[in-house]
Amino acid sequence: MKADKLNIEKLLENKFYNSRTFSEEIEKLVRDNSMKYMDAIVFFCEKNNIDIESIPKLVSKPLKERLKAEATELNLLKRTSLAKLPIYDT
Repeated sequence: MKADKLNIEKLLENKFYNSRTFSEEIEKLVRDNSMKYMDAIVFFCEKNNIDIESIPKLVSKPLKERLKAEATELNLLKRTSLAKLPIYDT
């Protein structure tokens, strides 16, 4: 089991040299297919036969922020005081 995980990680490293290229692939899916980030990551993993548990080390900080914003928007995460400023009509 551990050897399989190492093999998967090695394949990921060979196919995607860094988190930037992985993020570019996800951004392309989101842009071209009007997908949400979470859906794009799951779709990408299924399409490429990749265990989704191997992905966290490839998720860049900007992609994490987009995922967090999307999860907050979908009420999957609690809103923080920094998430969005309220807009008041005067």
